[in-house]
Parts: sequence; C-alpha cells; structure tokens
Amino acid sequence: MRRALAAILTVPLLAACSEGDDDPAPDSAPPPSSTQVTTAPPEPSESAEPTDEPSEEPTDEPSQEPTDDPADDLPPVTNRLSLPAIMREDLNGHRLRVIRQVPADTGGHTKYEVSYRSDGLTITGELFRPNGPGPFPALVLNHGYIDPAIYETGQGLAREQTWLADAGFVVLHTDYRGHAGSDDVPPVDLESRLGYARDAANAVRALKQLDYVDADKLGMLGRSMGGGVTQNVLVAYPGLVDAAVVYASVSSDFVDNLEQFTEPNRPDELQAYYERFGTPRENPDFYAGLSSRTYYDRITEPVLSLHGEVDDTCPPRWARASDRLMQRAGVDSKLVFYEGEGHTFYGAWERSIRRSVRFFKRQLDVAA
Repeated sequence: MRRALAAILTVPLLAACSEGDDDPAPDSAPPPSSTQVTTAPPEPSESAEPTDEPSEEPTDEPSQEPTDDPADDLPPVTNRLSLPAIMREDLNGHRLRVIRQVPADTGGHTKYEVSYRSDGLTITGELFRPNGPGPFPALVLNHGYIDPAIYETGQGLAREQTWLADAGFVVLHTDYRGHAGSDDVPPVDLESRLGYARDAANAVRALKQLDYVDADKLGMLGRSMGGGVTQNVLVAYPGLVDAAVVYASVSSDFVDNLEQFTEPNRPDELQAYYERFGTPRENPDFYAGLSSRTYYDRITEPVLSLHGEVDDTCPPRWARASDRLMQRAGVDSKLVFYEGEGHTFYGAWERSIRRSVRFFKRQLDVAA
C-alpha cells in the first residue's frame, strides 16, 4: 500500500457547499495556476408501477464489496466516527424498488422514484433507465448541500441526470438519509457526512443487483458536498466503482470546510462540536480521520475533477491541493479548470458534461 498522508489535517462537511448554498465564502487568495491543471478548451405520470419494476431481493453475494486490503491492513480506528471505522462496516444495500414512474425529461429514458435499503434505513432517490434492453453501464450521483428541510427528491443534479441517462447510463440519484422520503436520523449523525457516503456506496451495491445493469461498469459523480461524499466513498471502498467525476468539490480537508461554512454560519454548532471532540489543535487525529486526503493512497480509480476558476464558494485552491495530493499518492487524477466559471457552472456546463461522458465511456470501456 502506498504511504498514507496521515499527517495532514482534514475535516468533514458540516455545512458543505452546493448549488443553492446559503454558506458562500470568498476565495480571498487564489494561488497561481498549477502545471498539473488543464484549462478546458471550447468543444465543438403516470402513478402506476411499470411491469419491469427494477426490484430485486438480496442475493447471496458477500455483503461487503471486495478490496485488496485485508482487515488488519486497514488504517487504525482512533474514533468510531471516522473513515477507518466505516471501512470496516459491511455494505448492505439492496431491495431497489419503484415507488412510481414519473414523466421523463426526454424520450430517451424512463424515470422512476425509487427506494433502497442502506444500513437498515430506507433511502429514496430517482432512477433513470435508458431505452433498450441493456445491460447498461451505471452511475450513482451525489448531490451537493441543500437544506434537508427544503430538499425534494432528486434535487441538485437535474441537468446531469437527464444528460447522462440519454448518453446511455442507468443513473441513480440518491437523496441521502434525512432527505426527502428517506428515513430520518438525528441531525448530529449527519455532521460528518459519513452516513451520506454509506448511502452512496450502498446505492452502488443496490444497482449491481439489477439485471439490466452491467455490474462491471460502474461510476460515481458528485457535486460540491457530493464531491466530498464521492471522495469518501473512494477511500473507504476501493474498487467499488471504476471511475469518478467530481464537480466544484468541497475540500478534502474537513477543517477547511468547518472554517469556511460552519464557523461563520453556525457558531453554536461549531462550539458544540469542539466541546465534544476537541479543536483541531487539541485532537488532530480525529479530524484527520474524517478527511479523505488522509487516505488518498487507497484510491484505485481514475478521478476527473472539474472546477470553476472563479468559484468563491469552494475555492480553487482546494481543488488544486486535492489534485496535487492525489497525484502524490499515485492516483490517476486530472483537474480541469473552466475560465470564468463560478460554483454553479452556467456557460461551460455543456462542455463539462460532454467531457464527463467521454471520461466515463473511456474508463468504463463503453462504446462511444
């Protein structure tokens, strides 16, 4: 195993950013461009359940996706709330069931509201199935931060859902626990975002049990907070997916996100967190255990990171640092900046999603 970056402090997304964030913070001092970074060039209801309901009972396959790491080779657990702790937990996603069919955005796919099981919880989401018999490559989409009190199922990645489904991918957009129709959990259980990573990983396992999904061609895409969720999945479950794309991701250092979002917006929550776990200075191992960059040496999949050059919600320096550390850990990582783009990707979005589709098709060995 490549040498872990255990000395680097990192901190979970207590208030991660995304489309519609209420926690913006300016990037006061963006660093100069890195030679590792590429700047992107211009590039040419039905309520009744369908008869082909994508529902499967659990199989007899092992409950944890295989990795190359035996249990005794995993990073040590210094706190039960940590990435090393969830690395040791079995994945148990199953029973992906249709709630109802809903009108699709285009004629190229069928859209369903669905649910599946994750850690004994019911998690809702939206499933998009391309037209045709399959089997199809599949992607799990992880949305960014939207206040759970106002979040609606499938919100946050509507553009990506439709585009990717019409490009030939089965798409499962998970709502996460505590969102939309998913089972509620105490708010304190959401602060680390580790539960979201479990729901995303179990979504992959649930997809693999569908007969029209090619279980050997699976990817993951996350935006903003969902980019952080995706990185947590990659370090916790190497080999679970075959490739990943992150858009405008939060920092891979949990402390960055804590200071950027929680400190100015929820100081009482921050104080309560420090009282429970200590400050980063007092308890650095705890915060390192919540930061994906500490375990970048475990990532086995190629990662494409897309970021706006003028993103003032998730500063470009975060993307540069994560890409640099991934490459240092031996990850096949590429960072692409889009000139003039902010956090929400307006003008360059179509170019960015076309790049994402090409990346997934190449990495998953899907015919163009």
